[in-house]
Order: sequence, then structure tokens, then C-alpha cells
Amino acid sequence: MNMGKELSLYIHIPFCERKCLYCDFLSFNAEKELMGSYFKALSKEIQLSGKVYKDYIVRSVFFGGGTPSFPDHGKICDTLDQIKESFTMDDDCEISIEANPASAIYDKLQAYRNAGFNRLSIGAQSLNDEELKRLGRIHDSRQFFETYENARKAGFDNINIDVMSALPGQSLESYMDTVRKVIELRPEHISAYSLIIEEGTPFYDMDLELPDEEEDRLMYHETKKYLAQNGYHRYEISNYALGEQSDDTYECFHNKVYWIRSNYLGLGLGAASMINDVRWSNIKDIKDYIAFMADDSSFDRIRENVENLSIEGRMEEFMFLGLRLVRGVDLNEFETLFKRTAEEVYAEVIHKYVEMGLLHRYVEKKSGHEYLCLTEKGLDVSNTVMADFLIE
Repeated sequence: MNMGKELSLYIHIPFCERKCLYCDFLSFNAEKELMGSYFKALSKEIQLSGKVYKDYIVRSVFFGGGTPSFPDHGKICDTLDQIKESFTMDDDCEISIEANPASAIYDKLQAYRNAGFNRLSIGAQSLNDEELKRLGRIHDSRQFFETYENARKAGFDNINIDVMSALPGQSLESYMDTVRKVIELRPEHISAYSLIIEEGTPFYDMDLELPDEEEDRLMYHETKKYLAQNGYHRYEISNYALGEQSDDTYECFHNKVYWIRSNYLGLGLGAASMINDVRWSNIKDIKDYIAFMADDSSFDRIRENVENLSIEGRMEEFMFLGLRLVRGVDLNEFETLFKRTAEEVYAEVIHKYVEMGLLHRYVEKKSGHEYLCLTEKGLDVSNTVMADFLIE
């Protein structure tokens, strides 16, 4: 089944055993009673949303957090069952869940797989125990290897592993040791991110010994080179999938939804949505969220920051989000959507970066469409290039 309007669902599970020192996501520890009330409210939001979006086919579901593997697995599996009852699911729906090695025991993983989760994302970050301690992670490398083995045993055949570079006290050697060990496991997908120190996190106020900019760039380049040598193609700035560039089998469908501006609905505390060029997010106060969801007539009150995107806003997003993908943006699609060519709107910017060797135009053989993408050199300075596509 793959027809009609498509939708992806993001489910926010805001609970953690302990917040990591670098984390700026909406997450916290909570008593069992509060967690129970939250899942009850979330179930209600799913039920009501299913009625609103009954004409849509769900192509992907992603449980993120927080730590979705922290609460009782029964709550998570019941939530997925509720989604299946409330929405029309595509036969090939990608259903992902994030897991922390400290809480993803075998019984939980088996329960997730039996419930219908078919993709697992394990937050390793590093396989160096000292680095993990400095990050405030609650797991060690031994627990990670156990989790990975248990995930395979439970039947997961599509696994992502998250790794982070530019960590406090990290050297190029210790980082590449983590990358090598991850590759030896042959996961289907690897997400490789550089640590960003965000305001409001404990790290922001700490005097950290971080790798310098040159070493950070070296880590980035070595990741790219080493993963390519070992059969992983990069399809998005920070994401790599097993297989040839032309093979999207293990590319994360849900991840790409954000960059190509497909419809996605965020369910749960603070979750963001974008449907038919309208963006909004859910409120971030858990007590208000639970209270509003207890009354059907208050359903709309959980939404805030509602924005109807202007045509300029849509064009901006089409370009700067789409350029995150290695394949780039489809210029024919731009013209179809906006009744103007990208050249008409962005001639100066496109010409400048093509001349500098940071952007490249090419025709895709399969579709015959013309694409604009960042070159290898352009990907290195992607933020600078993408920011120039904002219309002043």
C-alpha cells in the first residue's frame, strides 16, 4: 500500500534515567505515576490525531526522546499498538526506536521487535569508557556491545549506531578507534555527529578540554574516508548507510522526511510538526499537556508556535534543508512547486558557489531532472552556503 497523502509520525518520550551533560533535548527523570499519566495523555493525542489525519498513509514512525528504552517496554509497545489502531499504516512502514545501552535489555528489545519495531537506533556516542564518563552517559562500552548482540538476537536487521566526535579529552586516535569498532559490527546505518556545546546545558558552563578546530576537521574527514572505504555511503551530512550510493535500502526514510519537507506529525511533549506548509510544536509543560489531553475540547490547546509558511519561507526551506542531502535539491521540483526557477530566485547565490566549486549542477539519469548539490568541498562549509539561501 502506497497511495494518497503521506505522513510520518514522531513520538516524543521525554524520560531519562539521567540527563547527559551535553543534552539540550526536552527530557527529564520522572516518577512512575507521572510517566503513567503521560502515556495516557499521549494515547489520547494519538487517538484524536488519527481521526484528524484519517486520509493519510503513515510511511514512518520514530520514537525519540529522552530515552524511549527507559520506560517500561509495555508502555512503548502499547503506544505503538495505539498508533496502528488510530492511523492507516503503509505495508512497508519504517518503525524506529532509539535505545540507550544502559536500559535496552534483551527482553525489551525482543518485545519491541515483536510489537512491530523494525529499526533500532543505539546511542553509543563513544566506545571509550573515559569519554563516556566525561559526557555523563550512564552506559559503558561493554553494555553497548551486549545491547548490539541482543538486538541482533531479538531479530533486528536494521540497526543504526550514533557516534560523536570532538568530545572533551578526545583525540583523533581514540575517536577513530570507536569508528573502527563500530564498523567491525557492520550495522546497517551510522550517524556521525560533532559535539555542539549548547547554551543551557551543564557543558556550557564548564571549562572543557575540547579538540581544536583542526583536529575536529580531521575527525570529520577521516570518518568520511574510512566509512566510504568500508562500504558505507553518505546520503546526508551526518548520516551513512551500508551499500552503494544508488542503494537506499538502509537510508533512514524518517530522517530524509525532514530534509525533503514531507509531512510529519509530532506527538507528545514539545514535539514539532509540519503538514501542508504549516509548522507548529506541542507545549513543553508536562502537567499542562496531561491536563489538556484529559479533556477532548482542550486538544487544540497543546499546540503553540503555529506558523503558516510564506512562499519565501517555503523556498528557503526547500533549498537549505534539501542541500543537507548529498544528492542535493531537485530544481525541476522547485519550479513545479513555486512556478519560478531556482535560477530566477537565487541566480547570484548559485553562480557564486558554483564558481567557487562549492555547488555543482547535474542531471540525474533516472528522472532526467536537474539537481543542485554541495560538492565535497561544499559539504565541509555547508552551514555558510546554506545560510545564503535565506531570502532577506
